[in-house]
Amino acid sequence: MSERTYLDWNATAPLRAEARAAIAAAMELVGNPSSVHGEGRAARHHIEQSRGEVAALVGAEPRNIVFTSGGTEANALALSPWIEVDGDKAPRNRLLLSAIEHPSVRSGHRFPASEVEELPVTSDGIVDLCALERRLAAGVF
Repeated sequence: MSERTYLDWNATAPLRAEARAAIAAAMELVGNPSSVHGEGRAARHHIEQSRGEVAALVGAEPRNIVFTSGGTEANALALSPWIEVDGDKAPRNRLLLSAIEHPSVRSGHRFPASEVEELPVTSDGIVDLCALERRLAAGVF
């Protein structure tokens, strides 16, 4: 009998016990957090408490913590030309992507195709830093 080693933990890694307990507790809440009734307010309180806890873990302000349903949604949000960065609401004009980005990054961004540029990677799969420096030095950002 051969023993199988599972190496594809990309989206199927086992949950930590703490995460499992937090999910189970959240599943007990029945209110819509956007509603004004008691159940909705309780759900909103739970979300805001969680937002504060996550912010404390990463040294951020709670208002800067955004929960998404997964990686694809998070990539689409982060790769938006109009996203605010450090209080700067100016739109971003260009997007640089590495040649080996996940499909959710390559096709999930919100930049016009004419404003997206692919950067090469080394044989080790790392962004070619010389190519990146040249593009940044060109001042098109």
